[in-house]
Amino acid sequence: METTSFNKETLAYEKATRRVKELKGFYGNLTSYCLVIPFLFILNLLTSPDHLWFYWPMLGWGIGLTAHAINVFGIGKDWEEKKIKELMEKEKENNKTI
Repeated sequence: METTSFNKETLAYEKATRRVKELKGFYGNLTSYCLVIPFLFILNLLTSPDHLWFYWPMLGWGIGLTAHAINVFGIGKDWEEKKIKELMEKEKENNKTI
């Protein structure tokens, strides 16, 4: 009984640790984006105001940031959990029939 609750607590802790790392990575990426893009905008206006290029890195990085946000907050997590449970159930059924 005690080992089962210990295992559940350990798994919950590992899952929470993974989630915190994901969040930390996303917020680090967002912070970098919010600091670098204005710098590039100012640099672009100071060096070549007649040719605007800052929006290309802004667009590219923005797409990556959006994908990162979807991965951390959106679609990916629920789907992964459901698929893992589904595969585990199939494995249990296969082991019972053997």
